[in-house]
Amino acid sequence: MDQVLYSTPDNPAPENRTEGFFETHDGHQLRYAVFRSSGQIAKGTVVILHGRNEYIEKYFETIRDLTAKGLWVATFDLRGQGGSSRLMKRRNHGHIRRFADYERDLDTFLEKVVLPDTRLPFYLLAHSTGGLIALSAAPYLATRIDRMVLSAPFIGLTGQSASPRVIRALAGTLTAVGLGFLPLTSKLKEPNFSDNPLTSDEHRFERNVAMMKAYPELTLGPPTARWLIEAFRTMDRVTSPYHLFSITIPTIVIAPTRDGVVPYTAQERLSRYFRAGQLVPINGARHEIFQERDIYRAAALAAFHAFIPGSDAEENQDVAALGT
Repeated sequence: MDQVLYSTPDNPAPENRTEGFFETHDGHQLRYAVFRSSGQIAKGTVVILHGRNEYIEKYFETIRDLTAKGLWVATFDLRGQGGSSRLMKRRNHGHIRRFADYERDLDTFLEKVVLPDTRLPFYLLAHSTGGLIALSAAPYLATRIDRMVLSAPFIGLTGQSASPRVIRALAGTLTAVGLGFLPLTSKLKEPNFSDNPLTSDEHRFERNVAMMKAYPELTLGPPTARWLIEAFRTMDRVTSPYHLFSITIPTIVIAPTRDGVVPYTAQERLSRYFRAGQLVPINGARHEIFQERDIYRAAALAAFHAFIPGSDAEENQDVAALGT
């Protein structure tokens, strides 16, 4: 059997796991893994939805944190990235035909892997693009997902050389003329800790860079125009008061106040109209909260455990007070 998950000396794969591939509605193979806690009685299963250009290996540390609290973890690489089927001949292009395909993949994962092979109740931990997917699918997940934790959900864009309005216009034009498969830029920036918008933790940053260099086949380059326009349209829909009112799953939005990818103000605005959601700001943190320095990461994990019933939070504190 070919290797499914990968490790580096600084990022070994957790034990007590099942891994493999499941098939989507349109025939793609998506890589997944289920990690079991060591306790005899599982306290539920956390389904992790990744951000763009992420993969299972990036969450090994967080998976250990969750399984140590008695939770199981089930996760998969989104279509077109990580160890899952790529959608284009140029493997490094981040592409999607329809954003709804992400939602159908989540539904398939729940039906084929999570429901038969893991333990109730089910919780959702979704980061960035995963948070956008979760928000979009949430009205239909209420019968299966008990609670959601959204980490810096991708509901806006900042920190780019062009404004979001210009990016949207260019992506829309290329898509409209049949060139949606093209990225808006061909430049691949070398990862550099000094100016990265993702984390202030140099060790975790370099650990992720080492994984990317060891297994470049897991990584992506810039998104295509079609990917961008599909994401923008989904942002518009999920941030509308009508859509937010239709979500009944209890939710917290863990929002880093120094997010260099998604504007903090957009996450704050989301919470105003999100009747089932509550904002948990993490002051000083950057976009990838679970790859951040211990002081920020611990606050995010404390918020998660205080919100998830039975996950052995050491302090049953009000999540609204965290990060202040």
